[in-house]
Amino acid sequence: MENNIFHLQYAMDTFYFLVCGALVMWMAAGFAMLESGLVRAKNTTEILTKNVALYSISCIMYLVCGYAIMYGGGIFLSGIEEVDVAATLTDFAGREDGFEGGSIYSGASDFFFQVVFVATAMSIVSGAVAERMKLWAFLLFAIVMTGFIYPMEGSWTWGGNDVLGMYNLGDLGFSDFAGSGIVHMAGAAAALAGVILLGARKGKYGPNGEIHAITGANLPLATLGTFILWMGWFGFNGGSVLKLGDIANANSVAMVFLNTNAAAAGGLVAALIVARILFGKADLTMALNGALAGLVAITAEPSTPTALGATLIGAVGGVIVVFSIIALDKMKIDDPVGAISVHGVVGLFGLLVVPLTNSGSSFVGQIVGALTIFVWVFVLSLIVWSIIKVIIGLRVSEEEEYEGVDLAECGMEAYPEFTSSK
Repeated sequence: MENNIFHLQYAMDTFYFLVCGALVMWMAAGFAMLESGLVRAKNTTEILTKNVALYSISCIMYLVCGYAIMYGGGIFLSGIEEVDVAATLTDFAGREDGFEGGSIYSGASDFFFQVVFVATAMSIVSGAVAERMKLWAFLLFAIVMTGFIYPMEGSWTWGGNDVLGMYNLGDLGFSDFAGSGIVHMAGAAAALAGVILLGARKGKYGPNGEIHAITGANLPLATLGTFILWMGWFGFNGGSVLKLGDIANANSVAMVFLNTNAAAAGGLVAALIVARILFGKADLTMALNGALAGLVAITAEPSTPTALGATLIGAVGGVIVVFSIIALDKMKIDDPVGAISVHGVVGLFGLLVVPLTNSGSSFVGQIVGALTIFVWVFVLSLIVWSIIKVIIGLRVSEEEEYEGVDLAECGMEAYPEFTSSK
């Protein structure tokens, strides 16, 4: 009877991990739709190609070396393909809290859940460098980002290793439940390094500091992408509980789902109100980014706030993202989709607000952790982007940018009946 209970929990936790991983994988579709909706029609095919390609590259690189760097061992070395049932049951039975102890699940499900997080971090980069970066330059960077840069900072955080042998973030009180910093701020740091070297799109800024809005081609797609990301985030945060098979963890999962949804709602409403005050109009793109900002803000700790608290955290994230997008534009940092603001600036806010509800974390730990993640990813990304720039170049030609990177990079248009390269 006892063995049957252990088998059941193993199956339940493994299945829950896989379902949540599938939800996170679906976020790749959300990023693709959001980004393709916020770029101009002549650049749609290329950004869709980037999104499907980066997901595939992430899966391969994390399989080959990323997982081993982040957690030790490796997909081929840690027994993921084969399960020793007797050893698993012995380990389960020997735990102090028995059935109510920690999660226990298939190693393959753990890898699958982790790999879709890597793809999420890389997807953030895609939108920020849109409309002017060479496709193959981006894909070369994706190889290094998903195979080394992200796994290294992940090994210092979720992997529990010392940072370059100097200090341990866990000992300092660093906590990032599902990755406001580890995933989202890391992706934004890589994007910022690329954008700085790449420069702004032609016509975005005038000679006297004017800011010219460049509107997206398909706001219905952008809205659909936001809803897909919102849905996928339940797997992103909910799966990070790691267990479903007892009452305490089931309640925790429910609370995480509730808070994730509440924060997104708070972020959208707050951004919409701020946009109305500042611009006199209900800016849809700001509202969409507000929802995503709320989701990023709560990701660092969605299990301990109350539902009202989560709504307020999301709302503050929604306010921050509007002012951040405006500030970056004034600094002439051209981010077509607002990814650096949503995932980077609000990701930092998400980390810093954790100690308000989680007594196991500290402000010192959160600050040191945020600095560690940002400095590592930004500096390494800047180096890699610079090397790629020297070897093959980062930016398409002025003529190709004018005609659209769809034809230059992919040889086809997404909307051939409605656009013309001539």
